Amino acid sequence: MAAADELAFHEFEEATNLLAQTPNETTTRSDQLSPKGHVAVAMDSGGSYGAEDEVEESDKTVLLQEEKQQPGFWTFGYYQSFFDVDTSQVLDRIKGSLLPRPGHNFVRHHLRNRPDLYGPFWICATLAFVLAITGNLTLVLAQRRDPSIHYSPQFHKVTVASLTIYCYAWLVPLALWGFLRWRKGVRERMGLYTFLETVCVYGYSLFVFIPTVVLWLIPVPWLQWLFGALALALSAAGLVFTLWPVVREDTRWAAGVLLSVVVLLHALLAMGCKFYFFQPLPPEPMPSPHQATSQPPATMLPPTLPRSVAA
Repeated sequence: MAAADELAFHEFEEATNLLAQTPNETTTRSDQLSPKGHVAVAMDSGGSYGAEDEVEESDKTVLLQEEKQQPGFWTFGYYQSFFDVDTSQVLDRIKGSLLPRPGHNFVRHHLRNRPDLYGPFWICATLAFVLAITGNLTLVLAQRRDPSIHYSPQFHKVTVASLTIYCYAWLVPLALWGFLRWRKGVRERMGLYTFLETVCVYGYSLFVFIPTVVLWLIPVPWLQWLFGALALALSAAGLVFTLWPVVREDTRWAAGVLLSVVVLLHALLAMGCKFYFFQPLPPEPMPSPHQATSQPPATMLPPTLPRSVAA
């Protein structure tokens, strides 16, 4: 049995000294954090203890306020988030556009609700410049094979290529997004991609045409058409596989017409680039040898005899 003095209340010297110095403070017992026989003293906000907790709480409050304040669409910060991607994400999305397969949704597996404009912007810019450069190189190579072809630098092709590619990459997704939004009001079970997701899908789908345009420099017509058909099939398949989960809830007629129009516009873009940028200039008309020899020779007038002077 424990002695009576062990069960009696003992006053600790540390607590007595601390309370003598700060009589207004309270004492709390902490058996887990402090050794036995010691008392932890909790200082109020005026002391040095607890100041770090206040700093952490104030930092959290500031962070929450910054997260709630979203910049407006007229500010630069609003569009900065659409370019916040790293190289691995862009390469993964390019790989997904080059290797489409059924059941593999580009938006769900690669975008993951974080569309970017960095990849589509530079893909369109690269494709426009590659089209203009290879179009000029095609004429240079044709002139080397046939000296009758007259070549002069065609800088206007840069403007034509830029307008064509950027208008296609923005206006077609805008029309598609508007049509799907209208059909969603008719068919409530239909899903819908955002406008930026639609632009992102179209932008990455054009990447396959960049190496294809370079390969079109090979002066073999059937090989050029083979590369073009392969690139068109890969790019259009990626669009169809991505749009199918959205349009499959619609009627068969509407889904078939929509996907057919998407593939047709993609084919028109590819064929238009092929015919406009890779057609050699017609040779300048040269005078034929027959025309040069058929001209009647110039008649030589006999020299006039001097008149006789009258005597």
